Amino acid sequence: MSKSSPRRSFGRKSSGTITVIEARVHRSSARNARLAFILTAVIVGLLSAVVAASSIHPILAVFVGALIGVPLGCLAWLLVRIWPVLRLLWWWTPEIGITTVLGVCWVQLVNHTSTLVTLIVVALVVGVPAAVPVSRRFLVAWTWCLVVRHRLRVCFAQFIIANQSGSLPLILWAKPTPVGERVWVYLRPGLSLADLEGRLDRIAVACHASTALIERASDRNAAYLRFDIKRREVLTAQVGSPLVDVIDPDTPPTERIPATVPTALDLSDVDMPTVTLPTQGRPAVKKPATTANGSKPAAPAASDVDDVSDWI
Repeated sequence: MSKSSPRRSFGRKSSGTITVIEARVHRSSARNARLAFILTAVIVGLLSAVVAASSIHPILAVFVGALIGVPLGCLAWLLVRIWPVLRLLWWWTPEIGITTVLGVCWVQLVNHTSTLVTLIVVALVVGVPAAVPVSRRFLVAWTWCLVVRHRLRVCFAQFIIANQSGSLPLILWAKPTPVGERVWVYLRPGLSLADLEGRLDRIAVACHASTALIERASDRNAAYLRFDIKRREVLTAQVGSPLVDVIDPDTPPTERIPATVPTALDLSDVDMPTVTLPTQGRPAVKKPATTANGSKPAAPAASDVDDVSDWI
């Protein structure tokens, strides 16, 4: 659905087009609306005729079925036909609701108070939340949630492949986290988690964030995903500790003694322990040594040698 209006630019006439709903989505919704009308009218009409035939004439039952099926078919056609518009309104529901509430409050304030009181109330309502750090951070965090929902919709429309009918994923809700925002998304047929994991750097750029993460939000439904948009790193932030208040400020500081770091080891000063390994079996007979005059002592008797292997 688009709106065209002629305009003059550089001495020539040209047509400017503002696209609200893409042409592919418009054609797809029209085709689905016709199918919904036919199926609803036929099914509801036949069921109504069968039920009515049990109490009235079959010919009259057919007319009753048509009177019931055709209006319900028109209702189904209308719902399917305006679904792109309903989805567009869903994307802007928070903004529409906030604007409506603020407008109603402003009208009531203007009608029941004077101009001076109105200005004072507006100054307090706007200035106090902006001056208090807690409320200011709260408002900024929720404002980023509204912005991220629209930035993700831009990502899906610009560089993420949708299905053949052009239906974009349904962006459900967003809430602030200590590091950024968390958004829940329901994918349509044609997309999967693997298709989005390769585009997380582009999503981070589009959302004006440092990084973006994605994971499944349900173990039973692969189409239900969760985006984590990170804008800051909380692990590097300074955290206040209550132990600082426990320390007495009059406590004298402790003198630091510089430590000597050894650069080498003197192994001669190290006492190496002597390790004696236990022997297995009978002890071996040592080979006799040479005497002082150079002659070898007599060999031991045969009774002293039990095995030839002891001489080896």
